[in-house]
Amino acid sequence: MNAPVRPTWRFMLRDPAHWIALGFGSGLAPKAPGTFGTLWAWAVYAALSFGFGALPWGWIVLVGTAIGIWACTVTAQHLNTPDPGSIVWDEVLAFWLVLWLTPTMWWMQAIAFALFRFFDAAKPGPVGWADRLFKTERGAPITVRQGIGILIDDFVAAGCTLVPIWFWNAYDAVPR
Repeated sequence: MNAPVRPTWRFMLRDPAHWIALGFGSGLAPKAPGTFGTLWAWAVYAALSFGFGALPWGWIVLVGTAIGIWACTVTAQHLNTPDPGSIVWDEVLAFWLVLWLTPTMWWMQAIAFALFRFFDAAKPGPVGWADRLFKTERGAPITVRQGIGILIDDFVAAGCTLVPIWFWNAYDAVPR
């Protein structure tokens, strides 16, 4: 395996897969690219939801996942790294899923953001398991398996984020 490549704006501009995988530049943040990718996802969701409404987000996440497997695989191959931190399309898709299934109040979305970032960064329990599931041995070729793996742990983090939100909503809906 060749030495890892450092992603730059020039690197991103070379291939459409890089644009997508690097979250249209949000993954190029020098610190906490996953957080920047999640913030970018939130901003895009807020901007587009005014025009789209809630209905198309399921399709956007589904199609984005298919495209994301390709884009994340290609970009990881070009970066010579199986799961580079600069690839943030996984955070983008997973957080769009969370936002789509979370009440629209800004404070509930802020709680969802904090929970998602915790589960994605700390990788407790099922998130860590999903992250390890697709890891490769050092020096092994980067294949579509790693592209899928890049996305899977973030979808598990999204699920872990949604559980307490659903419990909160269920508790809040109980008449007192």
